[in-house]
Amino acid sequence: MSINISNISRHQLDGENAKHFKQLFHALIIGLIVGLVGGFFRNTLSYIENIRDILYHQAGQSGFLSWLWPILFAIIGISIALFLVKKYAPEASGSGVQEIEGALDGLRPMRWKRVLPIKFIASLFSLGSGLLLGREGPTIQLGANIGKMVKDTLGIPDTENNSLISAGAAAGLASAFNAPFAGIIFVIEEMNGHFKFNFYSLATIMIGAGTSDFIVRVLIGSKPIIQMTVFPSPNIYGFWLFICLGLLCSIIGLFYNKLLIISLDFFQFTSKLPFIYTGIFVGLSIAVIGIFSPDIIGGGYDTIAKVLDHSFTLSFLLFLFIARMLLSLFSYSFGMPGGIFLPMLTLGVILGMLFGVSMQQFFPQLISNPGVFTIAGMAGIFAATVRAPLTGLVLAVEMTSNYELILPLIITTVTASVFTSLLGNQPIYTTLLKRTLANVKKEEKFDDIE
Repeated sequence: MSINISNISRHQLDGENAKHFKQLFHALIIGLIVGLVGGFFRNTLSYIENIRDILYHQAGQSGFLSWLWPILFAIIGISIALFLVKKYAPEASGSGVQEIEGALDGLRPMRWKRVLPIKFIASLFSLGSGLLLGREGPTIQLGANIGKMVKDTLGIPDTENNSLISAGAAAGLASAFNAPFAGIIFVIEEMNGHFKFNFYSLATIMIGAGTSDFIVRVLIGSKPIIQMTVFPSPNIYGFWLFICLGLLCSIIGLFYNKLLIISLDFFQFTSKLPFIYTGIFVGLSIAVIGIFSPDIIGGGYDTIAKVLDHSFTLSFLLFLFIARMLLSLFSYSFGMPGGIFLPMLTLGVILGMLFGVSMQQFFPQLISNPGVFTIAGMAGIFAATVRAPLTGLVLAVEMTSNYELILPLIITTVTASVFTSLLGNQPIYTTLLKRTLANVKKEEKFDDIE
């Protein structure tokens, strides 16, 4: 009996092609769902933030109650977020990126039936209350869990688990910032070692991110997230200034990461307290600060707009930078759901304006507009904290449409990431994952002793 080798090979090839086609189709489904969820999340959050802004604006205008409403708004929002996370899904706290990386390595569970509703609802309360947290952390974790949901619901083999979860994460970042390329690069660069890279897994995350971004643009609009001047390429003889800014970002990134872990450890005792105590303390703190200085609280979009409009003096910019850095650490340290991308990008904008205005006084012939350094600051701070220079570069460009600045952004991000690494700074999500795993081991040992 003769065997036709060519027919067997053809059948095997057809089977592989069908398998890959299904994988790409599943990525399309994930992108559609993430886009719809992300768009609804953004619209709902915007509505809540508008209510918060009205309450803060009216504080003190009509007696005692006008002071009380914004305080109650913050306390109730933060308390509900804490209650939901502590009670039903502790892994939904924080940004969730480290949880995704742990899940891809098989080190952390991905309980999408719990995480999806809790992360969505609790994030609306925590972000809407005025905490200095970003929406990208929730949408990334929501996206990854939607990838897992699609995989489980359709009975897809476990071999596709990694690529579909990664596609959901990329789609989540794309939906948060209208930044599909940044979503793709983020998975490849930041999740390096967790994401199983091959041709079809790359195509999977590209389809997921692109589809999600398309849906969000249909629902919300296609404008860049940060409306600002599109700058021409700066004076080439002033490129050394971007090296200096990168060095400054590398030091700040090191301090930010160290202080974040110190802050998490310092406030860890609050996890044993009744959630209402923490809610009152954090909510009252944020509300009082927000009433008197609304630019210091919130994710940072309004603050970025005012910085770009040169609404602040240099001395106030310095105060704003220090205050927002400390409050962003404070906001993240109690386990509320929310990301750190946007607070970091806001710090980068403030730092860049500080640097640009200061240097313009000494080198006016090299700097036509100090706003150029705000974009470099965004990318540099991100590169130094996350140790993902390419993601920081692409994110800054996509969020501002300043494609002419790619070369100076390369200089800034490479300088920031290389020097912060030489200083011993570890990628923040790697550190957070190690901390999470260490805490889990401590809890297991404690349970065994009991």
